[in-house]
Amino acid sequence: MRPVLTHLGLHVADVDVSIDFYSRYCQLKLIHERGTGPDRVIWMSEPGRETTLILVMIGGGTPTPQPDGDYRHLGFALPSKAHVDAIAALAKSESRLMWPPREEPWPTGYYCGVRDPDGQIVEFSFGQPLGPGSQKP
Repeated sequence: MRPVLTHLGLHVADVDVSIDFYSRYCQLKLIHERGTGPDRVIWMSEPGRETTLILVMIGGGTPTPQPDGDYRHLGFALPSKAHVDAIAALAKSESRLMWPPREEPWPTGYYCGVRDPDGQIVEFSFGQPLGPGSQKP
Protein backbone atom coordinates (compact mmCIF):
# COMPACT_ATOMS: atom_id res chain seq x y z
CA MET A 1 0.00 0.00 0.00
CA ARG A 2 1.31 3.45 -0.83
CA PRO A 3 0.91 6.42 1.54
CA VAL A 4 -1.53 9.16 0.50
CA LEU A 5 -1.07 12.81 1.45
CA THR A 6 -4.20 13.80 3.42
CA HIS A 7 -3.30 16.94 5.34
CA LEU A 8 -0.74 19.61 6.12
CA GLY A 9 -0.44 20.88 9.69
CA LEU A 10 0.68 24.37 10.65
CA HIS A 11 1.08 26.10 13.98
CA VAL A 12 -0.53 29.53 13.85
CA ALA A 13 -0.42 32.38 16.33
CA ASP A 14 -4.11 33.30 16.04
CA VAL A 15 -6.59 30.75 14.72
CA ASP A 16 -9.30 33.34 13.98
CA VAL A 17 -6.94 35.53 11.96
CA SER A 18 -5.78 32.47 10.01
CA ILE A 19 -9.36 31.37 9.34
CA ASP A 20 -10.08 34.83 7.93
CA PHE A 21 -6.97 34.84 5.73
CA TYR A 22 -7.40 31.32 4.30
CA SER A 23 -11.14 31.91 3.76
CA ARG A 24 -10.64 35.18 1.88
CA TYR A 25 -7.49 34.40 -0.09
CA CYS A 26 -7.83 30.65 -0.69
CA GLN A 27 -11.60 30.18 -0.34
CA LEU A 28 -11.06 27.36 2.15
CA LYS A 29 -13.98 26.42 4.38
CA LEU A 30 -13.85 25.53 8.07
CA ILE A 31 -14.87 21.86 8.32
CA HIS A 32 -13.85 20.86 11.86
CA GLU A 33 -12.93 22.57 15.11
CA ARG A 34 -11.64 21.02 18.31
CA GLY A 35 -10.99 22.68 21.64
CA THR A 36 -11.45 26.24 22.82
CA GLY A 37 -9.27 29.25 23.30
CA PRO A 38 -6.06 30.24 21.59
CA ASP A 39 -4.68 26.71 21.19
CA ARG A 40 -7.72 25.17 19.50
CA VAL A 41 -7.33 23.08 16.35
CA ILE A 42 -9.19 23.69 13.13
CA TRP A 43 -9.41 21.92 9.80
CA MET A 44 -10.00 23.81 6.56
CA SER A 45 -10.53 22.46 3.06
CA GLU A 46 -11.53 23.38 -0.45
CA PRO A 47 -15.21 22.60 -1.01
CA GLY A 48 -15.48 19.04 -2.31
CA ARG A 49 -12.08 17.97 -0.96
CA GLU A 50 -13.05 17.59 2.70
CA THR A 51 -12.03 13.93 2.74
CA THR A 52 -8.97 14.12 0.49
CA LEU A 53 -6.77 17.08 1.51
CA ILE A 54 -7.11 19.44 4.45
CA LEU A 55 -5.11 22.17 6.13
CA VAL A 56 -4.88 21.64 9.89
CA MET A 57 -4.13 24.76 11.94
CA ILE A 58 -3.04 24.46 15.54
CA GLY A 59 -3.36 27.63 17.60
CA GLY A 60 -0.85 28.96 20.05
CA GLY A 61 2.08 28.91 17.63
CA THR A 62 4.78 31.50 17.15
CA PRO A 63 4.88 33.44 13.87
CA THR A 64 7.75 32.23 11.70
CA PRO A 65 8.26 34.80 8.94
CA GLN A 66 10.30 33.43 6.08
CA PRO A 67 13.43 35.35 5.17
CA ASP A 68 14.08 36.64 1.66
CA GLY A 69 15.32 33.82 -0.55
CA ASP A 70 13.38 31.14 1.38
CA TYR A 71 10.96 29.65 -1.14
CA ARG A 72 8.98 27.30 1.12
CA HIS A 73 5.30 27.80 0.37
CA LEU A 74 1.82 26.40 0.07
CA GLY A 75 0.67 26.45 -3.56
CA PHE A 76 -2.82 27.20 -4.85
CA ALA A 77 -3.74 27.06 -8.55
CA LEU A 78 -6.05 29.64 -10.05
CA PRO A 79 -8.02 29.50 -13.32
CA SER A 80 -6.40 32.55 -15.00
CA LYS A 81 -3.66 35.17 -14.87
CA ALA A 82 -6.36 37.72 -14.03
CA HIS A 83 -7.13 35.77 -10.85
CA VAL A 84 -3.43 35.82 -9.90
CA ASP A 85 -3.38 39.57 -10.51
CA ALA A 86 -6.49 40.06 -8.36
CA ILE A 87 -4.95 38.15 -5.44
CA ALA A 88 -1.73 40.15 -5.83
CA ALA A 89 -3.67 43.43 -5.77
CA LEU A 90 -5.51 42.39 -2.60
CA ALA A 91 -2.25 41.30 -0.98
CA LYS A 92 -0.53 44.55 -1.95
CA SER A 93 -3.39 46.58 -0.44
CA GLU A 94 -2.93 44.64 2.82
CA SER A 95 0.92 44.77 2.74
CA ARG A 96 1.11 40.98 2.27
CA LEU A 97 2.59 40.77 -1.23
CA MET A 98 5.94 38.99 -1.14
CA TRP A 99 6.47 38.12 -4.83
CA PRO A 100 4.73 40.36 -7.38
CA PRO A 101 3.14 38.49 -10.31
CA ARG A 102 5.71 37.11 -12.70
CA GLU A 103 5.95 34.64 -15.56
CA GLU A 104 8.49 31.81 -15.42
CA PRO A 105 9.17 28.99 -17.91
CA TRP A 106 7.03 25.85 -17.71
CA PRO A 107 6.29 24.21 -15.31
CA THR A 108 6.31 27.27 -13.01
CA GLY A 109 3.93 29.48 -15.00
CA TYR A 110 2.49 32.78 -13.80
CA TYR A 111 2.45 33.30 -10.04
CA CYS A 112 2.66 35.62 -7.06
CA GLY A 113 3.53 35.05 -3.40
CA VAL A 114 1.54 36.29 -0.41
CA ARG A 115 2.48 36.24 3.28
CA ASP A 116 -0.09 34.65 5.55
CA PRO A 117 -0.69 36.09 9.05
CA ASP A 118 2.24 34.08 10.45
CA GLY A 119 4.66 35.18 7.74
CA GLN A 120 4.60 31.99 5.69
CA ILE A 121 4.33 32.28 1.93
CA VAL A 122 1.30 31.16 -0.03
CA GLU A 123 1.79 30.97 -3.80
CA PHE A 124 -1.06 31.59 -6.24
CA SER A 125 -0.37 30.36 -9.77
CA PHE A 126 -1.78 29.84 -13.23
CA GLY A 127 -0.35 27.61 -15.96
CA GLN A 128 1.42 24.99 -13.88
CA PRO A 129 0.74 21.33 -14.70
CA LEU A 130 -1.34 21.13 -11.49
CA GLY A 131 -4.91 22.10 -10.71
CA PRO A 132 -7.12 24.60 -12.54
CA GLY A 133 -5.42 26.25 -15.48
CA SER A 134 -2.94 23.40 -15.86
CA GLN A 135 -1.03 23.57 -19.09
CA LYS A 136 1.59 21.52 -20.92
CA PRO A 137 4.31 23.07 -23.07
